[in-house]
Amino acid sequence: MKKIVLATAFTLAASTAFAGGLSEPVIEAPIIEEATSSSNGGILIPLLFIVLVAAAAS
Repeated sequence: MKKIVLATAFTLAASTAFAGGLSEPVIEAPIIEEATSSSNGGILIPLLFIVLVAAAAS
């Protein structure tokens, strides 16, 4: 019986010792992506593909 009371006392002491140890959560700033505009409108890669296919065919 003495061991059960001692174990209960240690359990309560341990739980109260860790209760105040919580720190504030760290919240990182959101990543902001800047919109990049280009004059080609994404046509460069298909044109490059067509040129490579034409070069391989000749």
